Amino acid sequence: MPKPASDYLVAQALDKSYHKGQHPVPVLRGVDVRINKGEFLSIVGQSGSGKSTLLHLLGLLDLPDLGRVMLQGSRIDDLPSATRDELRNRVFGFVFQFYHLLPELTLLENVLAPLMIRCSAMEYWRRRREFHDSASEMIEQVGLSHRVRHRPSELSGGEMQRAAIARALVGRPEVLLADEPTGNLDAHTGGEIMALLTKLNADQQLTIVMVTHDDSIAGQAERIVRLREGRLQSLDEAA
Repeated sequence: MPKPASDYLVAQALDKSYHKGQHPVPVLRGVDVRINKGEFLSIVGQSGSGKSTLLHLLGLLDLPDLGRVMLQGSRIDDLPSATRDELRNRVFGFVFQFYHLLPELTLLENVLAPLMIRCSAMEYWRRRREFHDSASEMIEQVGLSHRVRHRPSELSGGEMQRAAIARALVGRPEVLLADEPTGNLDAHTGGEIMALLTKLNADQQLTIVMVTHDDSIAGQAERIVRLREGRLQSLDEAA
């Protein structure tokens, strides 16, 4: 099987600090990470290590103080705000620990939300059947076809996380960024979510970057990046 192209998504010498009152609190200190296209990478570290901040910088949810983020050889963190918005909608898909589903919408409507944001009202109306079919297909892939009319309050934690994954993937992103996707789930349900992510990576060659504090979860990825106090500690090949 051919080896994926290297250096698809790259973080170069990233520094990031936040402020507590007048005092800067360093979170990342000169972090370098290179991610191959089609790779499943885990970023591992304890709370406060900077792993979520690194994920947010890679996905343009935040901007570095120093350093840069590259996608296919081009810098993306310094692009105009509207261009970064478009990259977040089209290139990156996001899954978070706490789902962030809109409570007033059905599962189907939640999954459709990124496509609604992507288009003008007129274009969405013209393509509504195509978008509905895409959302239904993604919902079927995550095993929730029987729940399309349910609202988040009627779903289990595992079902909500599956819905969040479907929403992240409905726009056919190139990269899935997952922040503690099993952190709010029991071991059995977390295992089901990891099996789903592994299948998406294997079947669709979806590039996945996942942060976790759990070594047993991280070990299911192809490669592990370890952070400690905002610095890269080691690169380990998962067994």
